[in-house]
Amino acid sequence: MTDAPLSSAALDPQRRKLLFRARHRGMRELDVLLGGFADARLASLSAAEADEFERLMELPDRDVLAWLMGEGARPAGFTSGLLEAVEAHCAAPATTSQG
Repeated sequence: MTDAPLSSAALDPQRRKLLFRARHRGMRELDVLLGGFADARLASLSAAEADEFERLMELPDRDVLAWLMGEGARPAGFTSGLLEAVEAHCAAPATTSQG
């Protein structure tokens, strides 16, 4: 089973921008990790979580990747549970099949 990418058509302007930024970080690894999270969860985030995801997009790529790989400190100042959701999504095995 493959998960279809989220369409930006029904998203508000903030979420459209976040979807693009999550998929185009500059580091392919983060494009996959954060873009996958955005595809799966962006549409259902609360307004506060969307704001925090936007702040996460402002952090340097190397810091975010180190955190997600368990090699760096967790970003400070996030309170909504967003970081736990990103961590859980990125730690889950991929559901796409290769053939």
